[in-house]
Amino acid sequence: MNELASRGHAATPRTGVLLINLGTPDAPTLSAIRRYLAQFLADPRVVEIPRAIWLPILYLFVLPFRPKRLAHAYASVWTDAGSPLLAISIRQIAALKTALAAHTGHDVPVALAMTYGQPSIHQGLAELEAQGVRRVIVLPMYPQYSGSTTSAAFDGVFDELRKLRWVPELRTINAYHDHPSYLAALENSVRRHWSEQGRGDHLMMSFHGVPQGYVEKGDPYFCHCQKTARLLGEALGLTRDDYTVTFQSRFGKAPWVQPYTDEAVLRLAQRGIRKLDVICPGFAADCLETLEEVSLRYGEDFVKAGGEAMRYIPALNDHPEHIEALIAVLAPLLDNNLFAPVSADELRARAERAAAALPAFYGRSG
Repeated sequence: MNELASRGHAATPRTGVLLINLGTPDAPTLSAIRRYLAQFLADPRVVEIPRAIWLPILYLFVLPFRPKRLAHAYASVWTDAGSPLLAISIRQIAALKTALAAHTGHDVPVALAMTYGQPSIHQGLAELEAQGVRRVIVLPMYPQYSGSTTSAAFDGVFDELRKLRWVPELRTINAYHDHPSYLAALENSVRRHWSEQGRGDHLMMSFHGVPQGYVEKGDPYFCHCQKTARLLGEALGLTRDDYTVTFQSRFGKAPWVQPYTDEAVLRLAQRGIRKLDVICPGFAADCLETLEEVSLRYGEDFVKAGGEAMRYIPALNDHPEHIEALIAVLAPLLDNNLFAPVSADELRARAERAAAALPAFYGRSG
């Protein structure tokens, strides 16, 4: 047995966490966007049209033109740190590692991966393996399960594990759409917004859409979104007339789950809503779809239709309450059961204590 194998077999096995998000282009350029879309839209989990029909459409009609329409959108949200999604995800990893160490008393390896683009799932798993991880907890950063997102992330993990001689023990988290700590973090984010900006006339909860056909085939995503919205509305003390659940980012001509966010924004303005608050509970980190599509584009549409202002409530990002909620989601699969579900007040108190102890990682994100 060679020295490397000997060290690996003799080492104490460790539990590590792999956080997976969707992905992002490497740059807001045509070539980078085209490369990213080619990988993303070629996934059968994302577009279920038979390959013989879809791939010619993708390469002849989508990839030559869509990157041109997206380049300006990506450029409008790009930061000095690069893609907002990637920059926020890196901060989430740093904060989660520090918080887990504080809670458990030992280092818990945490790695980031993207289903499409960089860092890849291969890179994330390799990073954990290099740290002696033999038990991997896979957490796709999608609170609401969908075959087009969560399953695509799992596919990527399983494809990589097929290449390994020594496959690690695996634990997967399918969804956390109704986890009390996640809902408490959402509730507190809305209340902070109301405290700082004043309460709007109406609250819109906009989730990423999926084709209606996926739901009809058994995908639970639509139901997960509705449950998250209902529980959040109840936690905020809202009546059903106080909020609207919508779905954004549709692509192609087939019907997607409704109501559509872009159309609902116009209807609410025309109904006399002056100040519209919008939250996107399905996004664990702000990205193109929240910052450009919702906050900028739909915000402008709302004003043009007669509204006064549409105020976007940022995703949970690396806010300490989100990090605490992720720990609560992970806790049952870690070596020690860290937390039972907590109330919104307790989550806030824990996050404040953590923020005071670890200021370097718990700066407020926007």
